[in-house]
Amino acid sequence: MGQGAALTAQLPTRRSALAAAVLAPWVLTSCKSQRSIEGGFAGVSAERGHLLREPRKAPAHSIAPSITRRVHTVIAGGGVAGLSAARALRLQGMDDFALLELEDTAGGNARAGAIAGIAHPLGAHYLPVPGDGVPEVQDYLQELGLRQRVAGRWQYDERHLCHSPQERLYFNGAWQDGLLPLAGVGATTLAQYAKFSGLVEQWRRTGGFQIPVQHTARSRQCQAQLAYPFAQYLAEQQLTDTHLLWYLDYCCRDDYGAGIASVSGWAGIHYFAARHGFGAPGIAESDGADKERGKETGVLTWPEGNAHFTQALTHPLEQRLHTARVVVRIAESTSGVAVDAFNVATQTTERWLAQRCIVALPIFVVQRVLESAPDFLHHAANHTQYASWLVANVHINAALQDTGPDTTGVPAAWDNVIYQPVARAGGAPNKAAGGLGYVDAMHQSTRTAPGPTVLTYYSALGTTLEARRTLMTHTWAQHKDAALADLAVAHPDIYQRATHVNITRYGHAMAVPTPDFLREVTLPWAKSATAAAPSGTSTKLAYAPRPVPHTQRLRFAHSDWSGYSVFEEAFTRGLHATL
Repeated sequence: MGQGAALTAQLPTRRSALAAAVLAPWVLTSCKSQRSIEGGFAGVSAERGHLLREPRKAPAHSIAPSITRRVHTVIAGGGVAGLSAARALRLQGMDDFALLELEDTAGGNARAGAIAGIAHPLGAHYLPVPGDGVPEVQDYLQELGLRQRVAGRWQYDERHLCHSPQERLYFNGAWQDGLLPLAGVGATTLAQYAKFSGLVEQWRRTGGFQIPVQHTARSRQCQAQLAYPFAQYLAEQQLTDTHLLWYLDYCCRDDYGAGIASVSGWAGIHYFAARHGFGAPGIAESDGADKERGKETGVLTWPEGNAHFTQALTHPLEQRLHTARVVVRIAESTSGVAVDAFNVATQTTERWLAQRCIVALPIFVVQRVLESAPDFLHHAANHTQYASWLVANVHINAALQDTGPDTTGVPAAWDNVIYQPVARAGGAPNKAAGGLGYVDAMHQSTRTAPGPTVLTYYSALGTTLEARRTLMTHTWAQHKDAALADLAVAHPDIYQRATHVNITRYGHAMAVPTPDFLREVTLPWAKSATAAAPSGTSTKLAYAPRPVPHTQRLRFAHSDWSGYSVFEEAFTRGLHATL
């Protein structure tokens, strides 16, 4: 999985660690030999992806196809959407297909790695227990044995539900239960929490917020009403409390890769109204909150994260999965589809001729590789922004000692977030570092005492070109130092415990649900989309149709078309692209 050779670096002192707690400067100015930390870049081949900057100049276009293959259906892209499409074809009795994937393993942002025998996620790491609005995912969970009917009621296998404690926040020098800042906050802050909770409940009752996105009249009305920045909506509602804004900004960066100044008001409300509401302290469930303070929501998770799903989806494909293939050209004609892919292993071009192609690639990639792309695709590409992400997997050889005057006795949790002061700019939070905290790969284990584990640290760097350039040009040591410095705010002994750090970089990790995307892509498409299946398709999966962008022989299936990246969106889009 790794791209680079193992690297080593000397550990920084506590003083230099604190100096590096922000993204810039990234290089620590003073170091003291304590222990060497190994590691490198892992998980994503930037070099392969960059062949698509100018696909017509890629190696595949300088060499005549070395082989031509024929199948009924080509699936371009092996993320969750592409793998879901492959599963749907198999369930329909269709075996004559090929799935082409750029990386050495399928799974997209939901893949896994391992350090010292401990599995860990390289990206997506959990799935909230799905509601009845997504029967496609519910059925898949039942297929995996994660969901079954007991005494007339659906139950989930508790071994795979996130163990308690689920979440904690390092706030005011101590750990607290839950992620909403509470320790020592005043009455004004609590009042703002309650006010936002009420607003979320009002929106939830409209029925316009669903996962996956439902393009009903109600949902379109809510989207139109909130098609401007979330920060602006909050200001209009006179929600200005620093702690509330920090929490909402964290939630948006965690789910969407960008903060409240970037995402739409619809996205900010959707985060809560489509799932668990906003449980402000003192707001009872009868008053509208779906959970009270301290009551955890159902989350499915594993040490390897959502690779648990993608590995299961990959296994049955066998010879139909073709990895290390960079799709550089898709050409549609009246008689079929030609897909050219560069085989990284053989350094040759392969041509696939098919009756149709399920395009499970990001929109910006499709724009580069699709010949004579339809206008709606160019329009979508021109109005879609992508967030850059960094994932650092940190192996520690012993349990960390929590810091500060921690008198609450809150133990280590699965999801651990570090509150850091927010600088205000233009009325919106502007956090210099993108750190979102970490999850513990061994949290689900049954061991009786804490010990060695892998901490998966996430950093959402936003949508700017500068952030993407920094992500791709800085060295492994620079990224490693910045991640450890962020963790050291709550765990100064991280430098004595860390033995290995692998860095995974996603330059275009996910589409961001900006106001521009909502106005220019989601709303117009919701009004005009149809779901007519190409002739000759055998449909055996009985689900209510969902809109699928398509041409005569192309079906577009990536979660980009929803404007944000979550498992439910990708899975349902892949499935419905086959119907």
